[in-house]
Amino acid sequence: MKNKVVVVGGGMVGAAAAIKLAKLGAQVRVLENHLIDANEVLSSEQVDIRVSAINRFSESLLDELGAMPLLLDSRVAPYHQLEAYEQANNALLFDREEVSQTHLGHLIENKLIQASLWAQFAHYNIDVEQVTSAPIALEQNIDSITLRFTDKSYQADLLIAADGGRSQVRQLANIGVTGWQYQQACLGILIKLDAPQQYKTWQQFKPSGPIAFLPMQAPYANLIWYQDAAKLASLQSLSNEQLKDQILEHFFELPGDFTVEQKALFPLARQHANQYSQGRLVLVGDAAHTINPLAGQGVNLGLKDVAALAECLEGLDDLGNSKALKAYERKRRGDNLAMMSMMDACYFGFSNEVPPLKFVRNSILKIANNAGPIKRKVLEHALGW
Repeated sequence: MKNKVVVVGGGMVGAAAAIKLAKLGAQVRVLENHLIDANEVLSSEQVDIRVSAINRFSESLLDELGAMPLLLDSRVAPYHQLEAYEQANNALLFDREEVSQTHLGHLIENKLIQASLWAQFAHYNIDVEQVTSAPIALEQNIDSITLRFTDKSYQADLLIAADGGRSQVRQLANIGVTGWQYQQACLGILIKLDAPQQYKTWQQFKPSGPIAFLPMQAPYANLIWYQDAAKLASLQSLSNEQLKDQILEHFFELPGDFTVEQKALFPLARQHANQYSQGRLVLVGDAAHTINPLAGQGVNLGLKDVAALAECLEGLDDLGNSKALKAYERKRRGDNLAMMSMMDACYFGFSNEVPPLKFVRNSILKIANNAGPIKRKVLEHALGW
C-alpha cells in the first residue's frame, strides 16, 4: 500500500487530519513549527483568548478521534441558544428545542482542541517533528511527492497542507488564491464575569461592524468587536479599565459585572484557493479557504474538509490517488464557497445605515424567526448536518 502521509501544520485541522488518516491505516508524520506538550496544555489554568464555536458535526468528529472526552473534562461551555439581531424587537433566535437537542454546540478554547488531538498521536504512532525554517522546494512524480527544506527532505505518498491561510506549501505548488482583506479588523476580548454560566451566544449587527458575546465556561466569556482597524488599534492600546468603559457603552446585554483579562487584535480576510489539490498534494482548512469569522464557522469547515477527505480516500491502496483528491475538492468546494458567500452577505448587508436596506434586513430577520421548517433547515445546516 502507498500510505505514507506527511501533514504540514499541527493545528486543530492538521492534527485532526493526521489522526483521521492514521485510523485509515496510514503512516503519518506531522511537521509543525511550535511543538506543544498536550498534557501540560490541558492541565493549564491559563485561558486562551482564541475560542471556537464547535458545532454538532465537529463534536462528533472530535469524539470519533478521541478528543471530545478530554475536552469535556477540561474547560468547555455548551450553548443552547444562538441569537442574531440588529434591533432587539427583530431578532432571529435559534434554540436547541427546535431540533430536540440537549445543546447546539460547544465554545472551546483553540489550544485545548489542539492539545486534545495531540494527546491521541501516541495511540496511532503518529510522528511529530519540529521544523523551524520554511520549505524551499516541492517535487512530484507519479509515485511520490517530496517536500524539501534546507537541511532535510520528506517523501510521502500524500502531502497534506494544513499550514494556514499563508500556506507556504500552497505557494510552493504555485496554487493561486482569490480574495481580499476586509476594511475592518476584529478585537477579541477575554472577560471574567461575575455571573452564573451563560448558555446563549448572541451577535448584534451595527453599521460600524458586528459585536458578539461568546459564553465560555464560567466565569469567562469572549467578546468579539468588529470595527475599523485604526479604531480597534486605539481601543487595544487602552488600559483594561478604560476598555471596560468602552465595552459598557457598546455591549449593553452583558450579564453582571466583569473585568477585562486579555485582548488581541486580528485582521480579517477572505481567501479561496483556486484548487484544493495538485497531484499528490491536498489542501485542508485555512490553507484552502479562510472565511470571515462572523459566525465562527472556520474550524467547522476545516473539520468537514478532514471528514470528506477521509471518506474519499477510504479503502484505497494509494492515498495519494489524484482522482480521489479531486473528488474531495468537488465535495467540499461548493459548500465552503456557499458559507463564505453567506457570511459576506451578512457582513456587507448590515454594515450600513441605508434606510430602505435597514428596513428590509430587519424584516427578513423577523420573518426568518417565524419561518418554521425553513428556520429549522438553516439551524440544521449551522449544526453541520
